[in-house]
Amino acid sequence: MSGYSAGEKLKIALLAVALGGLFGGLLLAYGIDRPELATTVWALGVGPVLVALLVEILHSLRRGEVGLDIVAALSMSAALLFGETLAAAVVAVMYSGGTFLESFAEGRARREMRDLLARVPRTATRHINGALEDVPLDAVAPGDRLLIRQGDVVPVDGTVGSSVAFLDTSALTGESLPVRVEEGGDAMSGSTNAGEAFDLLATRPAADSTYAGIVRLVEQAQASKAPMSRLADRWSLAFLLVTVAIAFSAWWVTGDPIRAVAVLVVATPCPLILAVPVALVAGLSRAAHHGVLIKGAGPLEAMARARTLILDKTGTLTDGRPKIVSASTYGGMVEDDVLRLAAALEQATKHPVAQAIVQEARERGLALPIPTEVTETPGEGLVGRVDDRSVVVGGHRFVSDQLGRTLMGHPALGAGSVLVAVGIDGRIAGHFVMADPLRDDSLGMLSGLRRQGIERILLATGDRRDVAKRITEGLGLDGIRADLSPNEKVLLVLTERKHGPVMMVGDGVNDAPALAAADIGVAMGARGAAASAEAADVVLLVDSVDRLRAGVEIARGARRIALQSVVVGIGLSVIGMIAAALGYLSPVQGALIQEAIDVAVILNALRALRIEPAPADPDHPSLRSSKEGMGRFG
Repeated sequence: MSGYSAGEKLKIALLAVALGGLFGGLLLAYGIDRPELATTVWALGVGPVLVALLVEILHSLRRGEVGLDIVAALSMSAALLFGETLAAAVVAVMYSGGTFLESFAEGRARREMRDLLARVPRTATRHINGALEDVPLDAVAPGDRLLIRQGDVVPVDGTVGSSVAFLDTSALTGESLPVRVEEGGDAMSGSTNAGEAFDLLATRPAADSTYAGIVRLVEQAQASKAPMSRLADRWSLAFLLVTVAIAFSAWWVTGDPIRAVAVLVVATPCPLILAVPVALVAGLSRAAHHGVLIKGAGPLEAMARARTLILDKTGTLTDGRPKIVSASTYGGMVEDDVLRLAAALEQATKHPVAQAIVQEARERGLALPIPTEVTETPGEGLVGRVDDRSVVVGGHRFVSDQLGRTLMGHPALGAGSVLVAVGIDGRIAGHFVMADPLRDDSLGMLSGLRRQGIERILLATGDRRDVAKRITEGLGLDGIRADLSPNEKVLLVLTERKHGPVMMVGDGVNDAPALAAADIGVAMGARGAAASAEAADVVLLVDSVDRLRAGVEIARGARRIALQSVVVGIGLSVIGMIAAALGYLSPVQGALIQEAIDVAVILNALRALRIEPAPADPDHPSLRSSKEGMGRFG
């Protein structure tokens, strides 16, 4: 039993004592006809369970919590007092078995989270002075070159320092296939090396890396308590009063205390206190499996109740990184040749547009030589030599000035687009139109959220209104709020609360205040800022906004299952209590019926572990016409 906690060992021991007392008494009473000894054995089996229950009740009362454990104590005590020792023994088995089953169910529901925690690496292998050394994880600093062997868990966030790496991110994102990451690409801590060994250049210390943040969030989630659970506690008090009222009424009307005992037994324990935590924790586990880290049962329930969605634009609805959307070449130049020379020169700067051009060239498999004689004019462009050719890359006016001539007209630009000109050997060679395009999964995500019950969807952005309108054209949004400061985003969130619970999605530092102000804040955690992830209630571990739809579907499903379990369980318990009060159920029969109810309720709550979000449906009829009108930005 070394794998069990002290609390779990106590639950197992109490269940063993209760089972021993029950079956030992049955053997004495019906096997060797010694009913007087059977009564004693049944009572001895009940004693430890009742004492442990009373201790738990005292601890709960000290915390100001009143629950249905009191009904269990009353039923066992009343059964012993009035000589119904067999019924008391059945209740003891039922109660100890129920608490153990609840613990087992929650343990199964937390399995994905425990697996996540168990994967935390303790050391890293670092290159130093031409040799390798194993160092504690805390000793890794940004800039260190680490060796990631096949099968190793990536210990810190970094970039791939070898030509290619194959990463298994299934434990974090639910993606079953390994991801190919080229040199310079981001590698998220917590992923597993599924290919040959590669070098990793650390960009963050372990404490600030993605995986460490995930572990902290999981630990917070495990310790949380949902509003529904607190509401269940209040329902428990009302149910306790109803139970006691029915029991004493049956005793007072009939003069038979055994009917009161039977009523108490049927009500013990109530599925209300079992179903809610099991279903919600199962929902947390299921969401984590799909790359949606919900920080606790409370945020999960808030996510399920959200009615208004406010979306940031950059990095949320859009990819957040500029891409080439069109290209023009002149003088007989081939597009790939122009791109290769431009990207080779752009390697010398960290400007986002330059990095986008470099990334596009690498994705096309173009070999990029090292540039020489590079001169950068910040915010304007670069001049240098590539393969002994003079190359100029930058804005149209900058390239015109560098070439010493007025250039021909350039391609028309849509709102939010950027033009990059390329000059080679003193002549204009081409133009690239750059834009931050809409994510491919945005339309399917919005369609799915509408079907999940989200009634209002708004865009909140600090960008210009014309850019926001052009990029989101045809998405069917209920409103666009542009040119917003971080404080104005907070004000929008507070204003929209009049329509119901508000969910806000963002990825940048400027979104953190609005995420904290919303009923449920969602951060794009794969590439988003650490500040937004800390302020948010939900973190999307995959760089895919469609995971939001999956998270909402899982949250709503888990909450629905919890409510179903509660309503059905309480309904059956009330019917059983009325039958016991009318004399149709003996205490023993009532105990057996209630045990069946509890097992059914817990098994039903575990259905939340099998919630499988529906696949995205970008061709949903309500938005199909929108998709057709999105143009090149879709």
